[in-house]
Amino acid sequence: MAALKLTCLDCGQVNRIPADKLSSGPKCGTCGARLLDGKARSVDPATLEKAARTDDLPLVVDFWAPWCGPCRMMAPAYDSAAGALKGRARLVKLNTEDHPEAGARHRIRGIPTMTVFKGGKEVARQAGAMPAAQLTDWIRTRT
Repeated sequence: MAALKLTCLDCGQVNRIPADKLSSGPKCGTCGARLLDGKARSVDPATLEKAARTDDLPLVVDFWAPWCGPCRMMAPAYDSAAGALKGRARLVKLNTEDHPEAGARHRIRGIPTMTVFKGGKEVARQAGAMPAAQLTDWIRTRT
């Protein structure tokens, strides 16, 4: 039975989860946080880098800032996509105002920008806000 690696978005610990247990609400073995809760989670740069490099499930990152109108407008759609894609991909958010160095490291030129990481590499990027259905479809075709 194959096990998937998932980084806990709360404590940063890497967990191994049997593939057939992904739908049963796996929790972190260190801190007990849910690993797949179907919600878009805020992360810091260190957690983002570790999860992008380590996780076996695709990681979708929304680079955003609180002052950005399109970012705030798209937030409910991003949350909706996180629920729709639970178990297929994990969706996280990184605040580029709080972490400008992470935005620079990932060459973010405008926000919102979504990136998809698979196998430790960026495989897709999309700039600009999208409605929920379009966003979910965009992620599904890239994960």
